Amino acid sequence: MQGMAELERDPPEALLLDLKLPDMDGMEILKHIRDRQIPSAVVIITGHASVDVAVDAMRYGAFDFIERPFSAKRVKVTLRNAVDRQRLHTLVERIRDDFQRDGYHGFIGSSLGLQAVYRIIDSAAPSKATVFITGESGSGKDVCAEAIHLQSPRRDKPFIPLNCAAIPRELMESEIFGHVRGAFTGASRDRVGAAEMADGGTLFLDEIGDMDLDLQTKLLRLVQSGTLQRVGATPLIKVDVRFVCATQRDPALEVAQGRFREDLFYRLHVIPIHLPPLRERVDDILTLANHFLRKFALEEHKSFRGFTAEVESVLMDYERPGNIRQLQNVLRNVVVLYDAEQVTAQMLPPPLNAVGTRARVGLPASTRLPSAQSSVQGIRPLHVIEREAIERAIEFCDGNIPRAAVFLEVNPSTIYRKRQAWQTQTP
Repeated sequence: MQGMAELERDPPEALLLDLKLPDMDGMEILKHIRDRQIPSAVVIITGHASVDVAVDAMRYGAFDFIERPFSAKRVKVTLRNAVDRQRLHTLVERIRDDFQRDGYHGFIGSSLGLQAVYRIIDSAAPSKATVFITGESGSGKDVCAEAIHLQSPRRDKPFIPLNCAAIPRELMESEIFGHVRGAFTGASRDRVGAAEMADGGTLFLDEIGDMDLDLQTKLLRLVQSGTLQRVGATPLIKVDVRFVCATQRDPALEVAQGRFREDLFYRLHVIPIHLPPLRERVDDILTLANHFLRKFALEEHKSFRGFTAEVESVLMDYERPGNIRQLQNVLRNVVVLYDAEQVTAQMLPPPLNAVGTRARVGLPASTRLPSAQSSVQGIRPLHVIEREAIERAIEFCDGNIPRAAVFLEVNPSTIYRKRQAWQTQTP
């Protein structure tokens, strides 16, 4: 029974199974593997071969059947084929799961462009390599940076975002590196900078293309050495920081025109991620719109549940130069000003309320609203909820993964694979 439990805890890719075991019938083990849908390819060995036994073994899911006496070469070839088949099956299942994801750590959408982003984050997050995110304003660069952090082994450490475009240049150095009392006029006390606060975690430098060239030199030293000096101080402080950067500009063009240091660019541009604009994610538009409508309606205690067909057509047809942020602002505007079960065309702010036209310009500056930063209390990351649901289901079913899979309406192999992934991600 200990061996059976080990099979479920850590399923091997392939299993060599003798049908005549001293303490248990091998066919019972094979049935157990089939019934529990344990993702292992089984090769049966027996000295009591017959057509009936072979047929039974194959019916219960055995990959192959070899009879004593056999050569080492035959066993190697058979096991290699079994492992290859199992890896191919696992890859197909993983791809199927990946391309069924309609959300990921704050992202909402299942379009092919986003699926590619999800896969890059999956691969890049476990490392310490610097990630450089590009994309138009409002395309979700901040969401992407936080997703990298949440998917990484640093998820329980600080995630410190810093918008380089929102801080005056003369204060930026202090914001990143900190300062000591008396370092400059107004420095009445010591202050810890963002890089020091992010020690052990992730420092997200948004709109890094706006950073002054002199400060870029100091940032390069921090990235290379992992040490910093507070403004006005002499001692070096060692930090362990994972850098994620973002800009809406073309970084290569910024380097070519002398506005961004080339050496810093190559230090930061290790893993590039480009976020597609919303006009290239047509399949996600209504999904996002419905999500924001429900969210804002809940926050504002309104009755909205959906859109008229006319409004859906307008939302799909509009190019949204402000991307997701602009879509958020439009729906926030509607929810604040109106209350009904459906959003109608008359509720839309200009130019979206010009029904029947194919709007090609952005919202006038006077109609743009600040993006909504508040969130509904109690909402937690989807991956945390998913893991808790799976573990509760397994516990409820006394460790019976196939039975838990029935309650969760997923394939048991998906649960086995996710549990193995969690073990791998545990720092």
